Amino acid sequence: MDRRELIKTIAVLTGASVVGGQVFLSGCAVEPKDEGPFTADIIRLLDEVAETIIPETDTPGAKAAGVGAFMKVMITDCYTPAEQDAFLAGVKALDEYSLATHQMSFMDSSPAQRKSLLESLLALAKDFNAQRKESDAARKAEAEAAGTDFVPTPPHYMTMMKQLTLWGFFTSETGMTRTLRHLPVPGRYDGNAPYSQGERAWAE
Repeated sequence: MDRRELIKTIAVLTGASVVGGQVFLSGCAVEPKDEGPFTADIIRLLDEVAETIIPETDTPGAKAAGVGAFMKVMITDCYTPAEQDAFLAGVKALDEYSLATHQMSFMDSSPAQRKSLLESLLALAKDFNAQRKESDAARKAEAEAAGTDFVPTPPHYMTMMKQLTLWGFFTSETGMTRTLRHLPVPGRYDGNAPYSQGERAWAE
């Protein structure tokens, strides 16, 4: 699947522009960055969030695809500082929401509790993003009138988590070869392919 088309599809599915999408397509960070606050515990949590969104069935789920580690790289290299802060604040907020809802952390919750929790958060995210769109439109107009820079508000953290889950899974080897149908390039072997004198032969 073409990366631009995948990003467009994720935007439609999540109702918000894909955070870091354009930066990713233009190359993201050119200098290596440190891992920042992404501890092993946070990556495990993100793996479980992603697995709740795309669970293992007869094919591997998001955790098997290493989506938590993918999130860390994308956030570190392609998110703005404001987007990074919003996402990391969301990691904390997710656990607080789980404690308030189920009286236990997300990691200690059952698969059914996790699914219910994320469904509730995605509903909240939809409302948040709708209000954000209206607020940002007004703020952008004010910034243009004042001749100042406009910095959009990051989407709800659950929207970012879902975007990165879909993005990470469907660009992984697992997602592309075990879930989607995979056609190797340049294609199947054909020992009787047409050949014109002077053409370069296939390497494989």
